[in-house]
Amino acid sequence: MSSLLGIDNGLTVTKAVIFDADGSQLSVARRRVPQSMPHPRWVERDMLGLWQATAEAIREAIALSGRPAHDIKAVAATAHGDGLYLLDRNRRPLGPGILSLDSRAGEIVDEWAKGSVFAEALALTGQVPHASAPSAMLGWLKKHAPERFGQIGHIIGCKDWLRFCLTGTVGTDLTEASTSFTDVRTQAYAPEAMRVFGLEELFAALPPAAHSADIVGYATAEAAALTGLAEGTPVACGLHDVTASALGIGGHEDGVVSIVAGTYSINEVVSIEPRTDPRWFCRNAIDRGRWNNMSISPASTANYDWFLDTLCRAEQDKAKKTGGSIHEMLATEIDTALKKPSTLLFHPYLFGSPYGNAASASFVGLRGWHDRGDMLKAVLEGIAFNHRTHVEALRDGFAVHEVRLTGGGSRNPAFAQMFADVLNVPVIVTSTDEAAAYGAALCAGAAVGLFASPQEGARATCTVSREYRPDPARSAVFDERYSVYGRIAEQLRPKWAEIESLAGQELGGTA
Repeated sequence: MSSLLGIDNGLTVTKAVIFDADGSQLSVARRRVPQSMPHPRWVERDMLGLWQATAEAIREAIALSGRPAHDIKAVAATAHGDGLYLLDRNRRPLGPGILSLDSRAGEIVDEWAKGSVFAEALALTGQVPHASAPSAMLGWLKKHAPERFGQIGHIIGCKDWLRFCLTGTVGTDLTEASTSFTDVRTQAYAPEAMRVFGLEELFAALPPAAHSADIVGYATAEAAALTGLAEGTPVACGLHDVTASALGIGGHEDGVVSIVAGTYSINEVVSIEPRTDPRWFCRNAIDRGRWNNMSISPASTANYDWFLDTLCRAEQDKAKKTGGSIHEMLATEIDTALKKPSTLLFHPYLFGSPYGNAASASFVGLRGWHDRGDMLKAVLEGIAFNHRTHVEALRDGFAVHEVRLTGGGSRNPAFAQMFADVLNVPVIVTSTDEAAAYGAALCAGAAVGLFASPQEGARATCTVSREYRPDPARSAVFDERYSVYGRIAEQLRPKWAEIESLAGQELGGTA
């Protein structure tokens, strides 16, 4: 028998998932990874703690699989992209890992926007820098933490840290390499890109980039002891989680828009030539000569999670005690809200937006007769509207013939149908669970010859679970609501900075 291990490290949870060679899932184990927010806009995690949690998840997944460790033919990791994980010159963690939810570097991005950096970066690297880009975070460290900046030995991504812990080798893959510093045409690191961002001294710290399905090392004795893996298990290079999710649902193909409704609003399409636009990142796809065009913002189901944490605490506590589903508990409220008209709109910008660093979330049109279900329906609708903003941008630039959806929301039929109605196109949901982990596993399988390529593995194993077709009447209603939603966002754009400035005002008074 042959199985594959895919590791998926998200922003809050690290997962180890073991798949049979035919794509069926054998086991999954999860561990929460605590975040630290020592200052406003800072979101960090302990790198050693992340590895310990991942090792525990791997060991549990092996035990749950019912198969011996040596049945695992290869391993690959994926993890949240962007952010920043650093090693010093002795290959030790250099401070905490910085997550892609971190926005401290917004000030650096704002400074760059006033000069020529945006235009130069777009022309050279295929993307405009943003607050969680490695370029911006390194710029922030250079300005505010020069001692730490001066000790940088290796600049890696989150999944590259897990690969290092498994194998002792330092490196990355083509998809992760293109988050800031590659030439969009050659798809290789460009010294000129470092100059654009004022980071010339760090060019030597960029990790070598391999193909996602290249074997880059083998599980060390130390890693085997911690994880339960067999020593010497091949480890493939892995890939950025955005790309892994698309691959895992069979969507890393030309002309297919893959939507990941997760913490980030991720919308991507592969092309056979680079095409740049400020509305999307033109980054490396898995293979050279292909580009992954990503229109994204940190404005998707993290808003739903916030709503549950803030306004549904009692139901969450009950679900934990009974083993029930909070989503099933709220289904009736959502269904009732979907069946009635509402003035309520929600802009899902709690953690970021397509409008830059200053934008904030808002309920608009809220009335006294609205209840929690109405608010929750507005949150879900706002998430779908934000995805539509990105998908429309991609459809302006690329020929699209198919839309595939993954992420937690894809398993909710009402939410998936909403995507079809909001986008006014059929939306395909595949049978793949844990799409990002499966994308990593496909790379591992290709690395040891189980598949001719990761994409061939996806074509052979991914099956359509359901296709959601838009309802013309509902699509017409959503079109009108989306138009109002967009106009309000544009009208709020010049006001967001004023709103943000209120955070610096303290109310006086006496005790």
